[in-house]
Amino acid sequence: MHAVDGFLKSVPQNYSRSDAHHRDHQARKLTVVPQLRRPVLSPREVDVIRAWFHSDSKIMVAEQLHLSVGTVNTHLSRVRSKYAAVGRSATTKAALVARALQDGIVALEDL
Repeated sequence: MHAVDGFLKSVPQNYSRSDAHHRDHQARKLTVVPQLRRPVLSPREVDVIRAWFHSDSKIMVAEQLHLSVGTVNTHLSRVRSKYAAVGRSATTKAALVARALQDGIVALEDL
């Protein structure tokens, strides 16, 4: 009972339920993380971006995946277009890495 008495003494006299509700509502607003819209990437697009993140050039990606450099560029262009379509542009390699990390396509340990 002493713990309850101490708590009640610490509550200001003018404290109301609406104050508590308001603070609780404000706290929930601050902790809500917006859901990121994710593009739907094909398995091959995922393969290409993962390989590109680990390579110094698109030529190396093409050789590794047995594709032409033009096909690698097409896949990367489509991935970028898909991200732009959901409002998350990725115009640079660094931006595309960030999107892939956010979406769980790659892990930081994989880079």
